[in-house]
Amino acid sequence: MGSAIKIKGLSFRYRGFKEWALRDVDLEVEEGEFILIVGPSGCGKTTLCRCINGLIPHFYEGELHGEVTLLNDINVLEKEPYELVEYVGMVFQDPEAQLITSTVEREVAFGLENLGVSPDEMRARINWALGMLRIEHLRDKAPYELSGGEQQKVAIAAVLALQPKILILDEPTANLDPLSALEILNLLLNLKEKLGITVVLVEHRLSMIVDKVDRIVVMREGRIAANGKPRDVLKDKLVEDIGVEVPRVVKVYKELFGGERWIPLNPRELAEVVIHALKRHRDQEPLV
Repeated sequence: MGSAIKIKGLSFRYRGFKEWALRDVDLEVEEGEFILIVGPSGCGKTTLCRCINGLIPHFYEGELHGEVTLLNDINVLEKEPYELVEYVGMVFQDPEAQLITSTVEREVAFGLENLGVSPDEMRARINWALGMLRIEHLRDKAPYELSGGEQQKVAIAAVLALQPKILILDEPTANLDPLSALEILNLLLNLKEKLGITVVLVEHRLSMIVDKVDRIVVMREGRIAANGKPRDVLKDKLVEDIGVEVPRVVKVYKELFGGERWIPLNPRELAEVVIHALKRHRDQEPLV
């Protein structure tokens, strides 16, 4: 596998601002990886996503330094956003703001029409995208009639129909209830496994997804503060000090056993550790 995203020495400052939103960021994402980006508000997560899909510098103006390359040889800074949609798709946190047509089917067709896809190919892609998201039954519904979770699925289907190699999602569950949020996150994992696409996810609800991603990137003040496997990153006290809300199972484990060793990422793993510790304690107790 090659490199899906390669960022080198990336710094960006929005026009009219003194502070840099990104500061000398280096990051490489391999094809097929599922990357989770976390960090406190204002740390640069959204700005980084905008640099990857070309909104910066072509839509958001400012001072930019560094390089952003997709799929080994596509220079994002030299391409217009419309030229990148077949390579990288982005879903935002407010699905309602992305949906602009009268029906779900028209919404999924909108991007394809702008790319000049043939009618036969368009119908095939619409059917495929709706099927992948399991929302065929919503085809003729108006977006405003849908729930928040359904709207987010439509927004993802509209991007997926363009068949990008890279899918970026900027807090897609921010406005959803926990059950809908879990459904969307599980759906992303399913898409990654079935299609082999690269997924870059910005998300605050770590407990729902942290045991499913390949890598966590922690940002602070426009820089990458930590980057590695979930267990390695979450056992570092720095993550909590930055203000990242780590999963409760991680907190409980650290309180019980400390955080220097292997740590659990979900309740099942925590339960197994506790049961094992209780058995060891029982076996070591002297007989009365």
